[in-house]
Amino acid sequence: MVMPLLWQGAKDFGYVTAGDVVHGQFGSRGLELAVAVTGVIATMPYIALQLVGMTAALKALGLHGEVPLAIAFIVLALYTYSAGLRAPALIAFVKDIMIYIVVIAAVALIPSKLGGYANVFAAADAAFQAKGSGSLLLQPNQYVAYATLALGSALAAFMYPHTLTGIFASNSGNTIRKNAALLPAYTLLLGLLALLGHMGHAAGLKLDNANDVVPALFQTLFPSWFAGLAFAAIAIGALVPAAVMSIGASNLFTRNFWKAYVNPQVTDAGEAKVAKVTSLVVKVGALLVILFLPTQFALDLQLLGGVWILQTFPALVFGLYTNWFRAPGLIAGWFVGFFGGTLFVWINGLKPLQPVTIGETSFTVYIGLLALALNVIVAVIVNVLIPAKVMARA
Repeated sequence: MVMPLLWQGAKDFGYVTAGDVVHGQFGSRGLELAVAVTGVIATMPYIALQLVGMTAALKALGLHGEVPLAIAFIVLALYTYSAGLRAPALIAFVKDIMIYIVVIAAVALIPSKLGGYANVFAAADAAFQAKGSGSLLLQPNQYVAYATLALGSALAAFMYPHTLTGIFASNSGNTIRKNAALLPAYTLLLGLLALLGHMGHAAGLKLDNANDVVPALFQTLFPSWFAGLAFAAIAIGALVPAAVMSIGASNLFTRNFWKAYVNPQVTDAGEAKVAKVTSLVVKVGALLVILFLPTQFALDLQLLGGVWILQTFPALVFGLYTNWFRAPGLIAGWFVGFFGGTLFVWINGLKPLQPVTIGETSFTVYIGLLALALNVIVAVIVNVLIPAKVMARA
């Protein structure tokens, strides 16, 4: 419903980033900058997690210390610096085939080595009970939390710079529709991957780092040649999205900060050069997140990034359907949603869920959606209270 329209606008007016879109729709440098900054800072912890995944695969090969992380960073940097978007685009098809082979083999064969799925789920349930928290099934008080988190995450996923980079680079609106129709098959694959954590309990794996579960399973239960294929799939599965993420973030900086404020006359070749350097800086930022912050904090930051990027939804999407919203209202809404959402997440111990009580009913809601609701409400109020002429002068 949304992305083919966005693609058509980008094709007609030469947009490359979300910042280009909002500046073209609303003519506001302030709104453009807000969207661009949000995209860059929300993407950095996402790239960090891809590096964590690549590092886990390299550690399984017997590398220790900081060597696996260094290799992952160098490979990612060279991969994108030399070939840009062409590299991940060409290898994405191979990556998906490898991941499908590995995951289908895992969910089909590993349980047979562990006494069947009944034993897998029994072992995972026993682990939850021993831990004293969590369960195999959602509890009634988790239904709203799960549903709102799923919806909010889905909306946020399409706002990230790397997603929009893929959208804008598509061949046609119909290509986007076909991919959207097939996307649930890939999402199902992610659900199957989650089962590997349960299988780790059934296999009796005792690990210092939960990120090592999947490589350890393949190393323990499969022949070395297939384990090698699995490690390659994990590494490439992290490399491709990380490459597109760094490219998307660097495009935002180049187009919506460098070109807008530093060098408006920059040539296409100059843009490409600045984007390459920025892409490297973004990767360094992601590397610093891993080196100096606990992995759990990097994960919490990525979840917070989802709350942040969701606040760009009104500015990016509403203008596709109506001219009623104007830039000052959308900036005010973004400000309240961004900083209000951050405050809620911080108060809840960096967890993106907020307990809500209405009368005698209590439930938990994804903070990203609460912040988005505040965002839209504030945008509407400012739009109503401030006349269009005043907004135009602003």
